[in-house]
Amino acid sequence: MKQSSDVTRVLIHGASGRMGQALIRLLTGREDLRAVAAVSRSKPAQRVVDGLPYFAVTELHGVPAFDVAIDFSLPDGLDAILGLCVERGVPLVSGTTGLSESGERALDAAATTLPVLLAANFSLGVTVLGDLVERAARLLQTWDCDIVESHHKHKLDAPSGTALALGARAQQGGAQPSYASLRAGDIVGEHTVQFAGPGERIELVHRATSRDVFARGALHAAAWLAGQAPGRYQLRDMLR
Repeated sequence: MKQSSDVTRVLIHGASGRMGQALIRLLTGREDLRAVAAVSRSKPAQRVVDGLPYFAVTELHGVPAFDVAIDFSLPDGLDAILGLCVERGVPLVSGTTGLSESGERALDAAATTLPVLLAANFSLGVTVLGDLVERAARLLQTWDCDIVESHHKHKLDAPSGTALALGARAQQGGAQPSYASLRAGDIVGEHTVQFAGPGERIELVHRATSRDVFARGALHAAAWLAGQAPGRYQLRDMLR
């Protein structure tokens, strides 16, 4: 349970990845959030870095008390942090994509006792883009819908979780989207949703130029989720 304090204690799960490192760096500039532990898959080379204790996943149950966990790991790493959050009754914010049906069911089960927020993309701009895509799909029922996404060459999943999430919003509006994926260079993330009809087309585009966009969104979500009742949440719930 969160203590009655102005500062929310945060655990970072997946601390050795790009997002984990961005979260740790940006937390130093927050007055309302404080990192209390960082967890990575392998045993850390240093136990304490700049005052922040590091743990391996196998040492997860030894982490200090925290008020909310932020997870950016792999699908096979979600079970451990979710189990710890359930055990301690602590909210979980996760950006892990590519979950199996069993992983989704585990999140649903956990949400009966604690707040859970899963998002493929923590950009506030992408969240608004989803609303625009669904509205356009409802108004342009006979038009073709295509989603093109570009990411850095090291990204494994394709289409991206964000592209699939935008596609789900298009389907809610009645469209049947097609997907195309590009992997090149160090592209942070670009998503284009195109609606094409006879003689005209509409393009809804979001471009991220810094990974900090996603990290800031995740931190904003963590601060918000720490005060919510148990349940499954989406990033757009935070903007209502």
